[in-house]
Parts: sequence; C-alpha cells; structure tokens
Amino acid sequence: MKEAISEEGKWETVSSEYLFRRPWLTVRHDAVRLPDGRINPEFYVLEYPDWVNVIAITSGGEFVMERQFRYGLGKTCYEICAGVMEDGETPVEAARRELLEETGYAGGEWRKLMEISGNSSTTSNITHCFLATGVEKVSGQDLDPTEDLSVELLSEDEVKALLAKDQIKQSLMAAPLWRYFAEKQ
Repeated sequence: MKEAISEEGKWETVSSEYLFRRPWLTVRHDAVRLPDGRINPEFYVLEYPDWVNVIAITSGGEFVMERQFRYGLGKTCYEICAGVMEDGETPVEAARRELLEETGYAGGEWRKLMEISGNSSTTSNITHCFLATGVEKVSGQDLDPTEDLSVELLSEDEVKALLAKDQIKQSLMAAPLWRYFAEKQ
C-alpha cells in the first residue's frame, strides 16, 4: 500500500494572487499546472489559521457540549468546544484556552485524538482534535464579543443519539466524536 498522505502528484503553482483578506477569511486565486502539464487557471483556496476542538468529559462522565446559533445553516446546534489557534500557541495550549474561555472547564487529562481538514481540496488549515477527560468547572465563561453560546452537560447516550440522528452538523466536530466512540468499543 502507498503512503496514505504524500506529495505524489503535487501541482505546481503557476501564479497566485489574493482576492480578499480579512481576519476570518482569506481567498487566494491560483493558476496551477497538473502533473500531466494541463493548466487549471481557476483554482481558489480559502486560507484559515489552524483550528482546535475538544471533546471534554467531566470526572462524572458528562460531555461538556455547547449550543449556539450557526448563521450559515440558520440553526442552533450542539457542538463540542472549538476555536482558532492564536499566533505562538501550540495546539494543546489553544485547546485548553478555548475550553476555559467558552465553557469555564479546565484540568483533567489531555491527549490528541486526531488531525483533520475541513476540506482538503480548498482550505489550507488543519483542525487539531483533543480529548480531555476529568475536566472540572473552574470559572464562568469569558466569551469573545461575537460569541453567544450556552454550555450543556450531556450523557454519553445523549451524545451518541445526537450523532446517530445526524444532529451534530459540524463535520469537524462529528468526526472526532465518532472516532472517540469507535476507539472506546
């Protein structure tokens, strides 16, 4: 079997220009040459900083979940804690900070669960997924001015039911939850 992830068949960038640059969205237009020499003059990449998310489980076995309105879908959804890595942070530092800020939970035992891409075809970043077990409530929330979310503690069965009924819509959050439950069996 070949290496699962490699640079085999890598495309050559012929030209590149930025079309849009904002803190939460950067759009790059590239012309690329495929290995067989063909040129694709219209390829677009969305550049984002790396993201983190956390499956946080209390010492009592409850999942620390968030509920927030997601404008793109126009729906309020259950999610795990997540956020953007800031300059100079390691993934685990960012994950610990996001969990504390968004939920007020901290501590416990931490391990990296996986790294995934939201869309490896058109986005440039990686999401670093963590599992934190034995977390405890240590403070209130310290939300950013644009954040509006509530924290709910759910049982393992409730989280499994949400997944089974396609009620966790954010794929970057559903994937690590599915992985967690697959490894737990």
